[in-house]
Amino acid sequence: MPLNSPQPDDISRKRRFELLMLAAVFFFALIGMRLWYLQIISGERYQLLSQKNRTRYIPIAAPRGPIYDRDGLLLVDNRPSFTLTVLRQDVTDKELLLQRLADYLGSDRQQLANAWDKRRYYPRYRPIPLKTDIDRDTLERLAENSVNLPGMLIEVQPMRAYPYHETAAHLFGHIGAITEKELNSREFRGYRAGEFIGKSGLEKHLEPYLKGQAGEKLLEVDVKGKELRQLQVQEPLPGKSVYLTLRRELQLATEQAFGDQAGAAVVLDVNNGDILAMVSRPAFDPALFARGISNKEWQALIKNPDHPLQAKAISGQYPPGSTFKMVTALAALRAGVVTPNELIDCEGRISLGNRAFRCWKKTGHGPTNLKKALRESCDVWFYEIALRLGIERMSTMARELGMGRSYDLPLDNEMPGLIPDKGWKRRRYNAPWYKGETVIAAIGQGYVLTTPLQLAVMTATIANGGTLYQPQLIKRIEDYQGRLLKEMEPKIIHTAQLDKKQLKSVKQGLEEVVNHPRGTGKTSRLADIRVAGKTGTAQVVKLKDDPEEGEEQPSAEEIAYRLRDHALFVAYAPAEKPEIALAIIVEHGQHGGSAAGPIAKQIFDSYFHRQPAATATQAQVSAETARSAQN
Repeated sequence: MPLNSPQPDDISRKRRFELLMLAAVFFFALIGMRLWYLQIISGERYQLLSQKNRTRYIPIAAPRGPIYDRDGLLLVDNRPSFTLTVLRQDVTDKELLLQRLADYLGSDRQQLANAWDKRRYYPRYRPIPLKTDIDRDTLERLAENSVNLPGMLIEVQPMRAYPYHETAAHLFGHIGAITEKELNSREFRGYRAGEFIGKSGLEKHLEPYLKGQAGEKLLEVDVKGKELRQLQVQEPLPGKSVYLTLRRELQLATEQAFGDQAGAAVVLDVNNGDILAMVSRPAFDPALFARGISNKEWQALIKNPDHPLQAKAISGQYPPGSTFKMVTALAALRAGVVTPNELIDCEGRISLGNRAFRCWKKTGHGPTNLKKALRESCDVWFYEIALRLGIERMSTMARELGMGRSYDLPLDNEMPGLIPDKGWKRRRYNAPWYKGETVIAAIGQGYVLTTPLQLAVMTATIANGGTLYQPQLIKRIEDYQGRLLKEMEPKIIHTAQLDKKQLKSVKQGLEEVVNHPRGTGKTSRLADIRVAGKTGTAQVVKLKDDPEEGEEQPSAEEIAYRLRDHALFVAYAPAEKPEIALAIIVEHGQHGGSAAGPIAKQIFDSYFHRQPAATATQAQVSAETARSAQN
């Protein structure tokens, strides 16, 4: 072998070196290709990811639009509140975080876990609220321990505020967090998870106006998610301002006049249909829903036998009782079946077939004309003219005066009531109409059902001479800069065909209801303003028509509260030039004059800027007044 020929070991080393060189070239080629892919092909994507790691986009909730009364007095507003939220993408140990938060908050860990799971459909980059409206002491405790709470954020959010608590609660309704189902619906397109929306009442029906436009802030954070500085802010835009037709002080006075009694009241401007006050009692505080109602609070509301969640002013359907006699009287005069001065002898009852129909006054009212029949609410007079009149003409008049229909207010569950006739009974029961049913319909019993709103509309229509106005609840809507967006004008539905002389005769009777010594509504009398009205009693359960000799009907005290009659009163004032009309129902109040009349007096006192007089208690009402006020 030549001396300079390569040795086997040298050849082996050279090959290993070449292989290592190829491996190194291949390795660095891979690194280069990866760098080229990361920086050139995916550079923009990873730049965005890097940016997200050090920045956070935090939404800023927009305050909902305020609600005012007709004169610009505030009814519903917003207040700042602190909300504990968590950014899930920064959380490594969910269970540990929830336990620490529960300890600092002094609340149940399971409640926090439920709040987390309930909002699992939120995008991961959106903070999820775990606790709303936390107090300042809790806020400071959380801030001091924030290093142990990765992902925790404290947001300042506007919370709906109702400074008058239960006042007009059924009108305003309530708000709540948007649900996953609502987010996926066409109606709420553009909304984001976590936003609050109107769930009932005006909050729901005026949602497009009350909803503001959310803002956003960009924050720089450290590796632990702690805020370092604010980079930029897009301010939210508040919702529109809504002005109602309500008069705030009148609404408050009407609420207070009810005290602890259950029922409803509606006050209207007779010359344009504006709703000046609308009350349903008992009520609820909408703020419970704004902050998140507890199960205990919810159960208390739904189990209350007086139904505080029901808007009784528009959805409560009650027999109108003797307030319906205004309708019967006008229908009979127009049909010519009776004259204002015709006397009908009331002996306390009439017989029809094998049934007796009694007057509320057992001994009867004696010879009675229209004025006396209205003043003292004589049932027999209306029984007799109802037999001459018939149900069809009576029902026609009721509908002309605004009964038996709904008015499409921006509220929930408005009911149409019921004005029966022969056709209705045939369709509903496949049975003929009987004269006895006409008799009891004439005094607002039987199948007849109305809402307090319809009774107020009827009274206002009679008061203004026959013009049926659309009841209005919204006066105008403005943007946050005060520019007018929408204004409601009075709307006439139709004009009832009422003869002026006949209407005058009925109105004279209604004035005597309040102002005559024997009138059933004298508890609503004012010293210097003449009021006209009509009392009523609506049966809850039927008592015996014809008790046996020596058998007495049970006294008011002997009847269980839930079985007692409802008390009604409708009125307008001033009688000579009406401005407002009202309808009141006191559930289980028994007598319109003694239960509803004093409420009307306080409402009129408030409207005419008078000092409210002391309300007479039931014990202060004389026995004679209580007896005469039954109807």
